[in-house]
Amino acid sequence: MNKCSDIMTKDPLCCLPSDPVDKLAQLMGRRDIGPVLIIDNEQTRKLAGIVTNRDLALKVVAEGRNANTTTAEEIMTRKVMTVRDDDDVQKALDMMSELQLRRIPVIDSSGRIVGILAQADVATRFNQPQKTAAVVKDISQARNISN
Repeated sequence: MNKCSDIMTKDPLCCLPSDPVDKLAQLMGRRDIGPVLIIDNEQTRKLAGIVTNRDLALKVVAEGRNANTTTAEEIMTRKVMTVRDDDDVQKALDMMSELQLRRIPVIDSSGRIVGILAQADVATRFNQPQKTAAVVKDISQARNISN
């Protein structure tokens, strides 16, 4: 297992920018997941952004927005780091550690979403306990934040 495609979760849940965030929250609950990838449309499946359960808590609930009328586009993170399905797993692990990413969308050579590589995928499918432990530690470590 050397490629991202070997350990990623295939066919991740995707929604459209126009979808209301209450739909995303319901899907997260039913599927027991934290992120929803936002794609430009069903045909191209190009990544437009990502919405996480944390985004819902901080950008919808904490700000008192209406979950029925707030759209994914309004709260999604647009700059999303990705890896290719044929990239070496170590590239993804390095990105996760360096940037403290718990998940990275996986695209194919044409830029279509084909999977997502999450910390849980590394822990359960990557048979290198020391590397896995190092990644989890790096992701979870608190960083100094300047005021």
